[in-house]
Amino acid sequence: MSFFHSIFIFSCITILNVAGVFLLTGLTGLFSFGQAAFMAIGAYASGIAVVKFELPFPLALLIGVLVSAATAVVIGYPTLKLRRDYFTLITFGFGEAVAALLNYMVKLTGGSTGLSGIPRKTGTWLVVLSTVLVVFMVRNLKYSSLGRVCIAIKNDELTAKSFGIDVFTTKMKIFVLSAVLSAYAGGLYGFFISYVEPAMFRWTKSAEWVIFVFFGGVNSLTGSVVSSFLLTMLPEALRFAADYKIVIYCVLVLLILNFRPKGLFGEWELPLGRLLRPAYSRTMSKNGQNEDGCLL
Repeated sequence: MSFFHSIFIFSCITILNVAGVFLLTGLTGLFSFGQAAFMAIGAYASGIAVVKFELPFPLALLIGVLVSAATAVVIGYPTLKLRRDYFTLITFGFGEAVAALLNYMVKLTGGSTGLSGIPRKTGTWLVVLSTVLVVFMVRNLKYSSLGRVCIAIKNDELTAKSFGIDVFTTKMKIFVLSAVLSAYAGGLYGFFISYVEPAMFRWTKSAEWVIFVFFGGVNSLTGSVVSSFLLTMLPEALRFAADYKIVIYCVLVLLILNFRPKGLFGEWELPLGRLLRPAYSRTMSKNGQNEDGCLL
């Protein structure tokens, strides 16, 4: 398998994770530094299911997703009732706690040396198809009634409550969905590289995905997808400057903030046509309203 083919697969897996971050940050206004932890849960749970219990690959992926979703419910129930800054801090602690737990459970996870022997089951077409379907799903969700409720919560949570919106339930749905996407990406990742270790899933990885969203445009799924691909490929194209990776990222972010405060794509979305939009969105378009939504 060629080097650039592997980087392409990694880029697609990154897009899956960033799509989850876009749901949280771009739509709902929540900042989570625990997304990498959900990816770790998906990777380890599915990997252990195959390596330790010899379960089939599809069932192992499902187990990883379900464990991550259940964890998101447990973490989200107390934290999503708090202010957004407290939520961010708690997800940061959660991410570090998961990494520490994976290091501690040596017999099950392999500790700091990692879990090896995971069979290579992730194929190119599975990753590409998954990425395309997830991007379409998130795009449709953005223009659905749930997406517009999320944007209302992001703009003014108190006003959203006054209109009868169940803020907590909406946040929980988005939080669990974002965790599911990261867990699925983690499963694909583990079954592609055949090895996972806790150091791969620290909070810095979550912060990197948040940077990708802001770089492309916090209100643009298209921007998040493009920036995920570019900023995953860029370090590999500049391997001679690997020691300056963080410096390059910081310079790029500063340039974007200076010249494009809303990100590279701002609020623009790729016009893929009405087939990707809910029926009510088509009706709104016929009535002369902005096709991309007046709330953005």
